Amino acid sequence: MFWYIAGFALAFIITLILTPFLKKIACSVGAYDFPSPRRVNKKPVPNGGGLAIYAGVMITLLLIMPLSTPLKGIMLGGTIILLIGIVDDIRGLSPRVKLLGQIVAALTLIPFGVQIQFVTNPWGGMIFLGNWGILITILWVVGITNTVNFIDGLDGLAAGVCAIASGTLAIVAMQEGQIAAAFMSLIIAGSSLSFLVFNFHPARIFMGDSGAMFLGFMLATTSTLGALKSATAMTLIVPILALGVPIADTLLAILRRSKNGHPISLADKDHIHHRLIRAGFSHRGAVLAVYGTSILLGIMAVVINTVQQTEWFLLLLLLLSVLGYAGWRLGIFRLTERAEQNITRLIR
Repeated sequence: MFWYIAGFALAFIITLILTPFLKKIACSVGAYDFPSPRRVNKKPVPNGGGLAIYAGVMITLLLIMPLSTPLKGIMLGGTIILLIGIVDDIRGLSPRVKLLGQIVAALTLIPFGVQIQFVTNPWGGMIFLGNWGILITILWVVGITNTVNFIDGLDGLAAGVCAIASGTLAIVAMQEGQIAAAFMSLIIAGSSLSFLVFNFHPARIFMGDSGAMFLGFMLATTSTLGALKSATAMTLIVPILALGVPIADTLLAILRRSKNGHPISLADKDHIHHRLIRAGFSHRGAVLAVYGTSILLGIMAVVINTVQQTEWFLLLLLLLSVLGYAGWRLGIFRLTERAEQNITRLIR
């Protein structure tokens, strides 16, 4: 337990020290995130805080964990995804180029043994994926990388959700005796929470695409070492619940844009957090509402990993029914396009 706490604390301290330093650099070189129709900030905010998150995670991993073959692959892939994000933050990348870079980063994991090899059949036994595991791993990593990037739309939202999700994955990993996954999850949680000190509304610095994609990538790869490597019946449900809000937001965005005849790569202001604000929530209130939902889903993931199939199914059904009703009342699931909606080209 000491080393778990040490990993969390070290990542927290490193990010806490580096974030103000990077903010000064961003201000000196004019690296600002300026207000636009698809953003909620009313004034320029320094960008590039993702480097502090990256440093907090990577330095702690090097100091705390043995440099195993899988860890080498994760660190290499994480560095690639960070560089893609930095270029996107500075110059802007087309969605296709960014997607290609994400696929390359995900492919980097395979030779190092970071791969989803099986899923557990809830009705007994395991389903070994063989070569299909490579495709599923790429889809999972690229998908989660983008879900976190999609939800990074309000001050503190992505950092807080990632801290909650990584905390959930850490607890489940401990339940299953997955030491490496527990360490990595706690390190990610420490760095995310530390950045939240500067990023909660009103934000003093943004993480940028570099930070959002890096966090998404690290959560996706960590879950392949932990929950998705577990032999329990919850191998799929646990990480999906832990990352439930960004996954749901991404699926709704895909359905909404497809229904309205827009490419998936076009941005809108109809994400879950935007709809909460239109429903009357304040900026902080919308963020806290998403935090609360993420915490509920995280608790459910931890609980159902320890109970029988019938029990977890009923608990999950009850929770999703309550959240579904609340989302319906708030218009979260509406797929029609608002007449006044201002859709602009997505450059994430």
